[in-house]
Amino acid sequence: FGLSRIKHETYLTTKTGRGTPQWMAPEVLRNEAADEKSDVYSFGVVLWELVTEKIPWENLNAMQVIGAVGFMNQRLDVPKDVDPQWISLMESCWHSEPQRRPTFQEVMEKLRELQRKYTIQFQAARAASIDNSSLKEK
Repeated sequence: FGLSRIKHETYLTTKTGRGTPQWMAPEVLRNEAADEKSDVYSFGVVLWELVTEKIPWENLNAMQVIGAVGFMNQRLDVPKDVDPQWISLMESCWHSEPQRRPTFQEVMEKLRELQRKYTIQFQAARAASIDNSSLKEK
């Protein structure tokens, strides 16, 4: 049916584990040692998915992703209208040197900061909306 060919093209097996190359850290794609920082890279890709609502590297096949990310140091493009704090967090997760990527504890701290920021913005927008609707009623 051709299903094994599809699976072969989208699923990578390395000495450190299995997965799809679109989410793998460069060092994993090169069959180098992997640790928590490799997972941080992958988490950064998931953040990119949430922000863009797209599939990473959707126009590349697995081998092209391995070459681009693992050997040519390419990273996903982030739209210019994305909050700079989100961009900074994602790009820090994608640092070429794993030891320079944040820990998950640091990622969580940044996410909490962003949560507070957006909660405040949401509450302010909601209050303004309520104020505007009460003015219209008068």
